Amino acid sequence: MAGFEPGTAAEQRFNVNLSILFTELPLLERPAAAAAAGFTAVELWWPWVDSPTPEQSELDALKKAIEDAGVQLTGLNFYAGQLPGPDRGALSIPGEESERFRANIDVAADFAQSLGCGALNALYGNRVEGVDPEEQDALALENLVLAARAADRIGAILLIETLNKPESPLYPLVTAPAGAGVVDKVNQATGLDNARFLMDLYHLSMNDEDLPQVIERYASRTGHVQIADNPGRGAPGTGSLPLEDLLGRLRKAGYEGWVGLEYKPGDRPSAEAFGWLPAEARAAR
Repeated sequence: MAGFEPGTAAEQRFNVNLSILFTELPLLERPAAAAAAGFTAVELWWPWVDSPTPEQSELDALKKAIEDAGVQLTGLNFYAGQLPGPDRGALSIPGEESERFRANIDVAADFAQSLGCGALNALYGNRVEGVDPEEQDALALENLVLAARAADRIGAILLIETLNKPESPLYPLVTAPAGAGVVDKVNQATGLDNARFLMDLYHLSMNDEDLPQVIERYASRTGHVQIADNPGRGAPGTGSLPLEDLLGRLRKAGYEGWVGLEYKPGDRPSAEAFGWLPAEARAAR
């Protein structure tokens, strides 16, 4: 597998998404596995897909596992329903799911704060048959404002993510302009200016967007970047995306934040899925 040049890789700050990598291990063993692979930073989807408000003992156990591994939690999703699975978020879905999202806001924010995590990701949610999209968007804005205020309370940013239409046909944010537009609405509504675009290069490429143009236009509003190759959502070098070049463009455009490794390891242990990244470039600087 072709790898990144050491010099280029050294310019980035990488973290490992423990909800898609190392999933062959129990949740509490994944932080140590990431550390053993040479990484010092991790991110997570909301780990308790059935519960926006897990027992404090469960939160404490995960906090201890992260601390004991010596890794930094740099990103956390709010409750998003069954993910992976049929759901793509909860905050725009009227009724019980919206209520579950609201119940999760302070739980997720407090957990993030306890680990010095500075970014919270709020997945928008699918369109619901029989519900007016405008009603969903109004509910989404209400809930995103609450989430942005909670993020501000702990000194964090709120991330809003674009997915891709082939894999998430009911998700309304499937272009960079759509995602960035919601970011602008949230910042306008709160006056906090802490909402940012989550630029996932895999999802954007699945939407056939012009990635250099997206980078040029939205890098200044981007709070986090995630990568996987395309096709296949595998490690860099398994597909045809010029990820090294794209990350270089992001750097030149002024992006200095985290690059989340959110790809599938393939038919091998996750520890073997990082050959593309020089060992000396894995520890965050």
